[in-house]
Amino acid sequence: MKQFWYGLVLFLFLALPPVRHLLESIMAFHMHMQMPLLFVSGLLMAPCFMKRFRQFFGKWNGSGLPGVILFLIIVMYWMVPKAMDESLEIMAVEAFKFISLPFLAGVPLRDSWSKIGKATESILLLVLAILFSIMAYLYIFFESTLCNNYLLVDQKTVGWGFAFFSLCLILYLVLTLFTDQSQYYDEAST
Repeated sequence: MKQFWYGLVLFLFLALPPVRHLLESIMAFHMHMQMPLLFVSGLLMAPCFMKRFRQFFGKWNGSGLPGVILFLIIVMYWMVPKAMDESLEIMAVEAFKFISLPFLAGVPLRDSWSKIGKATESILLLVLAILFSIMAYLYIFFESTLCNNYLLVDQKTVGWGFAFFSLCLILYLVLTLFTDQSQYYDEAST
């Protein structure tokens, strides 16, 4: 239950107008700080929702794949530069950002993670690494601004952020591929 309160406090903190304005004033903060923190707030609140609506999650997301697909759809939507622009200009899109990232991406992924196998987890991380690499290429090498509300230098900074995240995911996948992960799970349970 503590996790729920931490997630709710984080969500409410991010919704405060001065915090929201600060994080949205710089493109890298908007894409690589505000959006992931909204997602994390959903991850933290998820166990409470999963416990309270156990039948719903069991029926809707029994195999874990629907939650993973919903997560990917939401993440891909918010990587589109036009979506970022509209969230700054249209209040309904801003509200959708604050609803979709925690509750339509964070909560379903937390519910799905224990239901999907290691192979599906690796595929999901590989898909995210590829997606981040594509976005890095677009944001770094596109000659004009993709977001009307930010400068070209902001766009390139976000691109390098995507490149860093992609590299981290690839390194993690390589690490898990060449190490025996079972020894870490056995130690954690003792």
